[in-house]
Amino acid sequence: MATLFISDLHLDPGRPQITALFENYLASAEVRSADTLYILGDLVEAWIGDDDDAELPRRIALATAAVRNAGVPVYFMVGNRDFLLGEAFARRAGMTLLDDGAVHEIHGTPTLLMHGDVLCTDDVAYQAVRQQVRAPQWQAQILSMPLEARRAFAAKAREDSRAHTGSAKESIMDVNQDAVATAMRKAGVKRLVHGHTHRPAVHTFELDGHPAERIVLGDWYEQGSVLRISPGEVELRGLPLG
Repeated sequence: MATLFISDLHLDPGRPQITALFENYLASAEVRSADTLYILGDLVEAWIGDDDDAELPRRIALATAAVRNAGVPVYFMVGNRDFLLGEAFARRAGMTLLDDGAVHEIHGTPTLLMHGDVLCTDDVAYQAVRQQVRAPQWQAQILSMPLEARRAFAAKAREDSRAHTGSAKESIMDVNQDAVATAMRKAGVKRLVHGHTHRPAVHTFELDGHPAERIVLGDWYEQGSVLRISPGEVELRGLPLG
């Protein structure tokens, strides 16, 4: 049996082909025969609260709940786009919420699981915004707003994010290797799986004199991306449309 990982789907009503790809993949034999499915953040382009009455959250919940009902546990970790997703939606969707930085044993290998944004320490402006929006008081204030006001706020936040991404140096938007090493040492692991950077790859390196690896999940803007780990095998591949 294989363990599956996906992240950075950025599902949005404006890209229905990606939503359909997500639904079809979760209904596939590969997913339904997996031992576990992990979704490591940024499942949607924007999450405005568990009370969102739009069609997309309903479709997501149906797809993930069907996986859970087929006997496959679904773990979800919030990212920088869906950090407002909470227990209410997770229950409806059959998902178990996972803390960023959790360590799970994947086929005998302790593995650190992260969304990945906290590792991008060179992007000081982003880290300041991240600290603000993760504060419970700030989140409570946003969630107290009417749905339409939250939709407008989310749209503005996406514009600001695109502007920042377009103006920031590409190098500062990747992970900092020292931050990676610190996180892995603290967790006591030699394997890290994360998303966020949209730079899918398997990186091997030495950590304190021992072999280590960092696996980066791909985004779902132009195609899908999945990491499949089974005993003795690590496969990171794309999922084409159609």
